[in-house]
Amino acid sequence: MTPTDARVSANGIEIAYQSFGDPADPPMVMVMGLGAQMIAWPDELCQDLADCGHFVIRFDNRDVGESTHLQDAPTPDPMMLLLGRKSIPYRIEDMADDTIGLIEALGFDEVDLVGVSLGGFISQTVAIRAPQRVRTLALMMTSTGSPLVGHPKPRLIANVFRRSPKPDRDQAIDSAVAALRAISSPAYPFEPDYIRDIALRSYDRSYDPAGYMRQFAAVRFQSNRTRALSDLTMPTLVMHGLADPLIAVSGGVAVARAVPRARFLGFHGMGHDLPRALWQDYANAIDTLTRSRVASAAG
Repeated sequence: MTPTDARVSANGIEIAYQSFGDPADPPMVMVMGLGAQMIAWPDELCQDLADCGHFVIRFDNRDVGESTHLQDAPTPDPMMLLLGRKSIPYRIEDMADDTIGLIEALGFDEVDLVGVSLGGFISQTVAIRAPQRVRTLALMMTSTGSPLVGHPKPRLIANVFRRSPKPDRDQAIDSAVAALRAISSPAYPFEPDYIRDIALRSYDRSYDPAGYMRQFAAVRFQSNRTRALSDLTMPTLVMHGLADPLIAVSGGVAVARAVPRARFLGFHGMGHDLPRALWQDYANAIDTLTRSRVASAAG
C-alpha cells in the first residue's frame, strides 16, 4: 500500500510525514536515526504494523529529507566534535520538541512511540518531557546517553574522516552503501540493491551533509538520561542487536535497567540495521507491547 504524504508546522519548523493505515486506529509515531530519512523505515514494516491495527506515522527529522533544514545554523567541524569541542546548533531536546509538536499538530492525545538509534534518544526524551503523550515506548539500538555504555567500535569513528567532502551523486550513494555495510548484521544477508535504492531515493529527496553534522553534534553532546528514565511509567520495550558495532548492546541493556519494568529483547547476529528477516519479529514485538497496555488498562 502506498503511504500518504503530508506536511505540518510544528515547533517552528515544517515536518514532512507519511502515514499508513486507518486514521481511526490508535496512532503510532516512528522516529528515525542519525542522518536517515523516514523512508529508511521499511514500507513493509510500517504496513505490517498498520495491518495489526495501528495508524502509523513516519516523518523526516529536522535537517533531513523534506522537513526544514536549518541552513542558517553553523555546521560543526567533525574533528572538533570528536575532540570534545562543543559546537551545538541544537540538542536532542529540540528534536524531541519537534516530535511532541508533530503529535500535537496531528491532534493526537497520546501515541505509541517507536524510535531507532538517534530516534531512540529522541523518543526517550519525548517520554521524559511529555509522558502524557506516550502510551507505550519501543526503543531500538539505543542508549541512555551515559558515557559509560553503548560505545561504538573504534573503526567506525574513523569512518567520519574517510568521506569525500563534496561527493557527486554516485560517490554519495556508494558511500552510504559502504557505511551501512560496515554496521550491518553479521548473521543476516546484506542487501546492497535494497540499500542502494534507499540511498538513491534519499539523495534525490534531499542530500545535506551539513544537516547530518548538525544532528551528529546533538548526538555527540546529548544528556545522560539514566536518572530521568527511572521516572517513566509507560510500558517499554528495548530491542537491540547483540552484534551492534555502532551502539554496543550495553547501551540497550542500560536503558532497560533504567526504565521500571522495561522488557529487553536481544537479537543474536543483529548489528545496527534492520535486516529483512526480522521485520515481522519487530512488528510482532511492538504490537504485543501496545496490546499489553490495553490489557493492563482493561484490568
